Formats: sequence, structure tokens, C-alpha cells
Amino acid sequence: MTPADIFSIANMIAMPMWILMALLPKWKVTRFLIDFKIVPIILSLVYGFYIFQAIQIGGGMDFGSLATVMELFTEENAVLAGWVHYLAFDLIVGMWILDQNKKLGIHQLLIAPCLFATFMLGPIGFLLFIIIKSIKQKTS
Repeated sequence: MTPADIFSIANMIAMPMWILMALLPKWKVTRFLIDFKIVPIILSLVYGFYIFQAIQIGGGMDFGSLATVMELFTEENAVLAGWVHYLAFDLIVGMWILDQNKKLGIHQLLIAPCLFATFMLGPIGFLLFIIIKSIKQKTS
């Protein structure tokens, strides 16, 4: 399989998890996948394989400057690994949001935009949740 194929498969693995988290966060299958971090583990294995490939092809990784990071992301396997890294970590943040909300009880209509923003913009969704969480805790 090509890196482009793996890119598509990784996206197809992540997307259903986001849909489950947004629409059926309390369903036992969703909770199982969240509790055992099944999808992030699968993505982490893919990441590990492709980051290893990138190191073999391109040598060591230098994160010491923007220029060296830009150079790193000219290698196809490194870009794929970077994308899978985003997919896995954004999912972990989304799962954390749902775990936090088990205690907080924020309505799913407010959580869903946090999850969507986390999926699309990572830290913005996290920040939105933190703001909503802070408001909820002050009013409780």
C-alpha cells in the first residue's frame, strides 16, 4: 500500500470514532472504544511504522528550528506520520473531553461543537471545552 492509501485508511478509521463520540457518547460500544483507546492505539501503531520509515529514509529528526522541521516535512512518510499523529492525539483529546463530561454533565449539544472543533482545529476545541467547563463549574 502507498502512503496515500494509508492516509485514506487512517482517515476512515478516525472518522467513525468522531461520529460515535458526537452522536452516541454513552453507547456501550462507544464507551468501550473510548475506555480502551482502541482507535488511537491503532493509529499509534501506524504512526510508529511510518515515523520509523521516515527516519530510515531521511535520517535523524531535528526539531531545533522551523527550517529543519519544514525540511522534515518534505518526506512523504514523515508527513503521513505527522498527519496520523494529529488524528491520534486529537482523538485522545476528544475522548478526554467526554471522560471529563461524565462528571460535569454538560449537555451534549454543547459538547458536540467542542468535539467538532477538536476534530477540525485541535487546540481550539480543547480551549472551547475548557471555557465551557469553567463556566459550568462556576455556576454549579
